[in-house]
Amino acid sequence: MTKLLGYGFWNGVARLILRNRLFILFLVAGFTVFLGTQWKYMRFTYTEANLLPDDHEVNLEYNKFLDQFGEEGNLVVFGIKDSTLFTPEILNKWNALSDSINSFDAVALSVSLKDLKLLEKEEDPKRFDLKPFIFGNVNTKIQADSLKKKLFTDLPFYEGLIYNKETGTVRSAVYLKKDIVNTAARKDFIVDDLIPLIESFEAETGVKVHTSGMPYIRTLNSATIISEIGWFVGGALVVTSLIFFFFFRSYRATFISMITVVIGVMWAFGFLGLLGYEITVLTALIPPLIIVIGIPNCIFLINKYQQEYKNHGNKIKALQRVITKVGNATLMTNITTASGFATFILTQSSLLKEFGIVASINILAIFLLSLLIIPIIYSYMSPPKERHLKHLGKTWIEGFVKWIERMVRDRRITIYISTVVLLIVSMIGIYKIKVSGSLIEDMPKNTGFYRDIKFFETEFDGIMPLEVLIDTKRPKGVMKLPTLKRMDELATTISETPELSKPLSIVNLVKYGKQAFYNGDPQYYQLPTSNERNFILPYAQSFSNESGLLDSYVDSTGQYARMTTFMQDIGTDRMEIVEDNLYNKINILFPKEKFDVTLTGKALVFQKGTNYLINNLIISLSLAILLIAVFMAFMFRSVKMILVSLIPNLLPLLITAGLMGFLGVPIKPSTILVFSIAFGISVDDTIHFLAKYRQELRSSGWKIKRSVYASVKEAGVSMFYTSIVLFFGFSVFMISSFGGTVALGGLVSVTLIFAMLSNLLLLPSLLLSLEKNIANKEDFKKPAIQILDEADDDDELDKLDN
Repeated sequence: MTKLLGYGFWNGVARLILRNRLFILFLVAGFTVFLGTQWKYMRFTYTEANLLPDDHEVNLEYNKFLDQFGEEGNLVVFGIKDSTLFTPEILNKWNALSDSINSFDAVALSVSLKDLKLLEKEEDPKRFDLKPFIFGNVNTKIQADSLKKKLFTDLPFYEGLIYNKETGTVRSAVYLKKDIVNTAARKDFIVDDLIPLIESFEAETGVKVHTSGMPYIRTLNSATIISEIGWFVGGALVVTSLIFFFFFRSYRATFISMITVVIGVMWAFGFLGLLGYEITVLTALIPPLIIVIGIPNCIFLINKYQQEYKNHGNKIKALQRVITKVGNATLMTNITTASGFATFILTQSSLLKEFGIVASINILAIFLLSLLIIPIIYSYMSPPKERHLKHLGKTWIEGFVKWIERMVRDRRITIYISTVVLLIVSMIGIYKIKVSGSLIEDMPKNTGFYRDIKFFETEFDGIMPLEVLIDTKRPKGVMKLPTLKRMDELATTISETPELSKPLSIVNLVKYGKQAFYNGDPQYYQLPTSNERNFILPYAQSFSNESGLLDSYVDSTGQYARMTTFMQDIGTDRMEIVEDNLYNKINILFPKEKFDVTLTGKALVFQKGTNYLINNLIISLSLAILLIAVFMAFMFRSVKMILVSLIPNLLPLLITAGLMGFLGVPIKPSTILVFSIAFGISVDDTIHFLAKYRQELRSSGWKIKRSVYASVKEAGVSMFYTSIVLFFGFSVFMISSFGGTVALGGLVSVTLIFAMLSNLLLLPSLLLSLEKNIANKEDFKKPAIQILDEADDDDELDKLDN
């Protein structure tokens, strides 16, 4: 392995690259074109992120529900809280809007004021007839007031579904066809048809319409994700190019770096299409991540090229040494970074697995692009001029490095005390961290659809469906009166839960049937007694069959029933309490030998997914640490050095976790990523520093202090450059309107700054303090991988020129 990735190997790579420049550029261009053809296969997700494995119990229960009743997140609602609604002009326009919406093929069922039906009992044959609540247009204020009074007084069946009795809010419920809910047709209907109709109504009437429901939320949320990809990529390019130019003061160096990372972004999109992965809130981060991670590669390569050229003035020799001296170290750092992302592949969540696969592939791809493009382009350009090399002697950078050196030499006790204090404070903060499994918490707060979510939470106790699936274990068991009574008692418990809305089920239909049987008297809106059952249920059966609503709440065999309630945006802890309370009631009402009852629904699945990720966070992070420790062992052949090198990289993670606790940033799917990503990137600095340290040890005759200070001087500048680029690069994510993306960008940025300081202050301090225990020839056997060469390459230069 030493020979494979050692100095001789990289000399061969240098010859291969510089002797076949045009052919390599042709290959890069050809592969870029090929991946460009894969862009057409990119797909934007039309469903919520499912964080659980496919065979997880919660997913199996949810799929069982879908098998019985189909897609449950197909409800779109429109609400008006305005006293002018019950005036002839506004009411007629509201009804016309409902008619227009109901005319689209995408709509399966509409329940609005225009669509409401009144039950009237007919004796011959015994049946309920469905009569319209509104006949034609409303012409007078008296007629409108009569309709309002009848709705709010005589029709309890529609309370919580169509109106809020306390506030006077009225809404319409539109059920989309289930086969389009998770397809592009849903987006076309909502964006091209529904939203223009609502906007037209608002413009004509001056009445605000609140619109929500999972299909609507998902459509606009996906549109926001798509729009932000461009902002992220553009923002990352602008920020990193400006910082790069500030450091190097060279237009051509900046231009070359931007070309490299832009091709990397093109490859990232191409790989998404090639692999057939959907663009989600996570995979949307990959293109800008490639920019942020790719720029440090460019910094190391270009900085080394300019240093070499400044030393001896030979362009070809400088380019050759860039590849031989920096190639291996850059490869190792990119492998460790990719490893941090690759740990997500080992989770059972398909969402995280896809993110890990694409991210790790593209990180290695941007390394390859950097190693190929930068030396080749510079080989065709004129040698660097004096102005291009001025940054190598910047006094303010030298001042920073000297400050680091003074701290390591004279203030090690201060560094250790500060480390212990930060560790203690961080542990306190960690105990303050909360868990959030909210489906909408990360959604952009400044959008109209988010404000409408909160409107429906206030007026109708939520918009996210929570389903209760009841298996009676026998055909037609649902319509048995004892079963209905059990369901009614459970419905009362659900209604009394503040975070949940009044549920909808077959029980509501049967109650409405009894009310209709007694000539519409609202005091009879209740389940029939045993004596009433025989002559009321046939009426209710005829109503259910005519309306089609029975199919929504009872399966064709009559064995399965569903109860649909809507939940507010509550945290994981509170939801667990609600779930436990409901299951306690369910276990009392529905004996397990006779019934099988489960809670399910997309919102609940998402919350369970959050818990699953949290449980796997320690495993994922431990795997990342173990994998990187193996790399370190493979490179340095020193167990003691592995332990010393891990400490400065674990400390920033603890500090970040503590900050999350103090700042109130919860653990959730987006922030869980911070730790593995930051660890994979921050360990790069350790590799560069220790590689230089090992080289200095050998050249100085194992003089510890001289080697440490020399490593700080040379590695410190590049570590500072790359950390600043990474800091501002990840800060670009803070322009996002998604709270999770903002937290991800800010936390990773802060972690990487702490990691830089930890690797420049704590790591060399440990090396100096423990020099007798860790830095001897026995601990530094010949490494399996030669990171920095320790040989003279002048002979190889001659071979290259020939």
